[in-house]
Amino acid sequence: MTLPARINALILKNDGFAATRTGAGIDSLDPYLSFSTLPLPQPHAGQVLVKLRMASVNPSDLYFIKGEYGQARVKGAAAGFEGVGDVIDGKGLHARYLKGKRVAFVGGVSGSGAWAEYIVVPAATCVVVKPAMRDEDAAGHVVNPVTAWTMFDIVKKSGSKSFVFTAAFSQLGKLMAGLARDNGYAMIAVIRKDSQAAHLKALGAKHVLIQSDPDFAAKLAALMASEKPRILLDAVANQLAADIFTAMPARARWVIYGKLDTETPVISEPGQFIFMDKKIEGYWLSKWFRNASWLEKIKALRAVQNRFISGAWKTEVVATVKLSDAMQDLPDALKLGDGKVMIVP
Repeated sequence: MTLPARINALILKNDGFAATRTGAGIDSLDPYLSFSTLPLPQPHAGQVLVKLRMASVNPSDLYFIKGEYGQARVKGAAAGFEGVGDVIDGKGLHARYLKGKRVAFVGGVSGSGAWAEYIVVPAATCVVVKPAMRDEDAAGHVVNPVTAWTMFDIVKKSGSKSFVFTAAFSQLGKLMAGLARDNGYAMIAVIRKDSQAAHLKALGAKHVLIQSDPDFAAKLAALMASEKPRILLDAVANQLAADIFTAMPARARWVIYGKLDTETPVISEPGQFIFMDKKIEGYWLSKWFRNASWLEKIKALRAVQNRFISGAWKTEVVATVKLSDAMQDLPDALKLGDGKVMIVP
C-alpha cells in the first residue's frame, strides 16, 4: 500500500508537567491539543508501524494532556495511549511476523501517539487480536481489562471473598463486577448515581452503595461487619475513600490506581496502621507488565480476549468521535458518561 508522507493527529501543545491539579474534566481541548499533521512515524529496530482502526479515551489520557499524569508530555507529539490497528510495516523478526495482523497496543515511542492515523509502537508490546473480537473491545483491550484481571488477583490473594470498589460504574468497575460474579466474590460497589445501581448489579456487583445516600455510613458499616473485605480498589483517592478504608477490618489494603478527585484526604485514625496492620499502596499496570513473566502476560491476555469473545465482558461505548472532529466533539462526548468514548481516524 502507498503510505502518506504526513498524517493527521491530535498534537500536544505543551511540554512536561503542569503546576495545576484540576482533575480529568475537560471543557475544551484548545489549551492542550491542536488538530494538525505530522510526518509519518518511521519504525526502527524492534518497532512496528500501525494503521489505526480505533483509539480509546481513558482518564489517564486526559490527565496526560493536561500535564497532570506521571509521565511528562512531549510538545509536538501525538497524544493518546491505547488503541487497535493493523501492522503495516516493521523492523526486526518479531515485527515482520506481526505485519498484516490486527494488534492492540498501549503507548508509543517518542513523537508517536494513538490519537492519530498511524502510530509506531514496540513490537514486543503488541497483542495480536483474535478475529472474533470487536474493534470496540480491542481498542481498550489492555488498560482496563488487564488491570481488572490483575487487580482481581490481588483480591483473590487477600484471603477475603469480598472487596470494595470506588467509581464502580467506570468501564473498569463493570469488568470487575463480572469477574466477581463469575468467581463467587462479593463486590461492594460505590457509585455516585442511584440510576446506575440496577445495571451494575446486573453485571455482577453483589452490593451497591450510593455516595449521596443519607444512610451510607450505616450501610457501609454493616457490610464491613458481614462481608469483611480486605481490599479497597480505588481510583478516586478522596476523603470518602479514606473514610471507607478507616471503616474496613484489620489487615485492609487501600490500593490506589487513580486520582479522579483533587481533594487531599485525611487519615483520621493513623493508629490503625500500627494496631490493625493496615496498608496503603499504589497500582500501575505498566509496573505489572515490567515485572510479570512472559507466561503470566500471555495467560492474562488470552483470558481477557476470551472473556470478550464469549460475551462475559463487553465494552460499553457511549460515543465514537472522528479524529478530525475531536477538537470540537470530544469534550461533549466525555460528558455523556456511563460508557467509553472512542476516536476513529
